[in-house]
Amino acid sequence: MTSKGNAGNPPTPAPVKSQPLWHNLVSGGIAGVSEILVMYPLDVVKTRQQLQVGKGQSMMSSLVTMVRHDGLKMYRGIVPPILVEAPKRAIKFASNKFYEKQILAYCGNTKPTQMQAIGSGVLAGITEAFIVVPFELVKIRLQAKENAGKYSSTMDCVKKTFRAEGLSGFFKGLESTIWRHACWNGGYFGLIHTVKAALPKPSTEQGVLVNNFVAGALAGTFGTILNTPADVVKSRIQNQVGAGKYNWCIPSILTVAREEGFSALYKGFLPKVLRLGPGGGILLVVNEFVMKLLAGKN
Repeated sequence: MTSKGNAGNPPTPAPVKSQPLWHNLVSGGIAGVSEILVMYPLDVVKTRQQLQVGKGQSMMSSLVTMVRHDGLKMYRGIVPPILVEAPKRAIKFASNKFYEKQILAYCGNTKPTQMQAIGSGVLAGITEAFIVVPFELVKIRLQAKENAGKYSSTMDCVKKTFRAEGLSGFFKGLESTIWRHACWNGGYFGLIHTVKAALPKPSTEQGVLVNNFVAGALAGTFGTILNTPADVVKSRIQNQVGAGKYNWCIPSILTVAREEGFSALYKGFLPKVLRLGPGGGILLVVNEFVMKLLAGKN
């Protein structure tokens, strides 16, 4: 018999159990590899446009030229991002969750505010940058059109870079990489919660997937708008062998803007946003799907 005090009241929902950190690592890694396999050709076009000084080809012209002349060789440089993509995306989601928990514990609230979400995203981006910078440098040099024929393979690029610049050469562009990842992650994770809250509440699993893709794509686009200037100068810094005109992020941004105009800071923006907008959606959808699988939900 139901007691009078509980009559007509719905049962109290069971508390949501927090998933272990390794779930975030696994799901983030799988999400990252899925995204890079689908979107890599756009990443090559983006890098080549960013390295062009002065007026260059449009995105479609670059893509057509690359497919026509390179064929499957356009996948040159995919090994470093594949090798780093799983740990990079794993660190992105796992470290963001870690910092979010620390911030919530310190502030005493249960759900992150937008500023707290931005803060955890920025910290996750800085953490991620230290892991990816050597892989990014090798990838940039393999993707650069002017380096065609210079490196026969990923390992050849690694050997020649080490021989010419030593171990520290692989960390060229670390500061600009920190700026790039801090801006993107801060924008991405800072906007996710706002967009999800603004979307209609889904009533089906399919609706959840659609909401996650839309939220991830919009947040990915916003992050790309924020971090493209840092990404342009990062590409140029890392493609330099030895000393060059590009060194630190902010001074290099000012140099590009002064010599080529403000719009040059957004070279490669279209292929980048076409990759990281939908790519952000793919990341979130796959990450959430794998997290549910690991939690035993079908």
